[in-house]
Amino acid sequence: MKERAEILSQMNDRSREVFRRVVEGYLENGEPVGSRTLTRSLSEKVSAATIRNVMQDLEFLGLLDSPHVSAGRVPTHLGLRMFVDSLLEVRDLDDEDRVKLDATAGTNLGDVGGLLDQVGSALSGVTQGASLVLTPKHEAPLKHIEFVSLAQDRALVVIVFADGHVENRVFTPPPGQTPSSMREAANFVNALLEGRTLSDLRRVMASEIARRRQELDTLAADLIDAGIAVWDQPGHSTERLIVRGRADLLGDESAEEELDRIRSLFDDLERKRDIAEFPELTDEGEGVRIFIGSENKLFSLSGSSLVVSPYMNADRKIIGAVGVIGPTRLNYGRIVPIVDYTAQLVGRLLSGQSQR
Repeated sequence: MKERAEILSQMNDRSREVFRRVVEGYLENGEPVGSRTLTRSLSEKVSAATIRNVMQDLEFLGLLDSPHVSAGRVPTHLGLRMFVDSLLEVRDLDDEDRVKLDATAGTNLGDVGGLLDQVGSALSGVTQGASLVLTPKHEAPLKHIEFVSLAQDRALVVIVFADGHVENRVFTPPPGQTPSSMREAANFVNALLEGRTLSDLRRVMASEIARRRQELDTLAADLIDAGIAVWDQPGHSTERLIVRGRADLLGDESAEEELDRIRSLFDDLERKRDIAEFPELTDEGEGVRIFIGSENKLFSLSGSSLVVSPYMNADRKIIGAVGVIGPTRLNYGRIVPIVDYTAQLVGRLLSGQSQR
């Protein structure tokens, strides 16, 4: 994010307009955009040579690319990301698209699976892309959880509910996790289940972390009061307890035992913090999000993008998601409001259904 902000600060009004016109032209027809084409659409009348110089500067910044030596320019993945984050103009939802999506409201009201299939079909038809519909999350009591390492940056959680329902979800674990740490995480989580729901489990884990943190603070307090130790970056994930004059403590057995206990508590607290992230990472997201190419670990298909939005129940809790998968040259300005409206529509339909 910081890198994109720095690049944006290096662009003046002319380069921003040239960049925006190139991206919009590419998203519209999938073809490289040349300098002569831009001379007819820019608000400022400049020569094709001037535009070519601007495009070369944008290419140097990593925002544009030239497929061929004499061809026009196309946006890079970084350029698309910059456009989506900073320059995208989201349109209002077309009435025609709204009518097609609303037509799903009167179908399969007694069958959640049928309703979501209908919504997926309508979303595909409206966007001409592949639809993605994640069904409502199960909130029944849990029976067992297993974490399986798939790659360095990807893991699978297998959730078994007390009513026999089983869910598999792919997520990105905290950095540095190994198969053995995944097993340790599963053992810790399963010891706390006791018929709790996922929401209950998160609260219990937060309470456990707070309790261990308080124990650590109490033990460290005596050392700090005695001037033996001091907190460095307190409250941060990288906080440390710095011990002064450690050599003077070697003859004090009780102080050594206290330091070992503090070290053990630090290790335990760090592990629990990592584990506590697991349920959160399998259940994140709010509002429409756009993943371009390899930004999405699950749909890292070359030349593809994912536009996705969660939907909520009557209690404003995220229970599922809908989205569209298509080429990177999606018409984002049109697709974003469609996905957003569809997510709101599904949330309303399911909330109304649960109140029947």
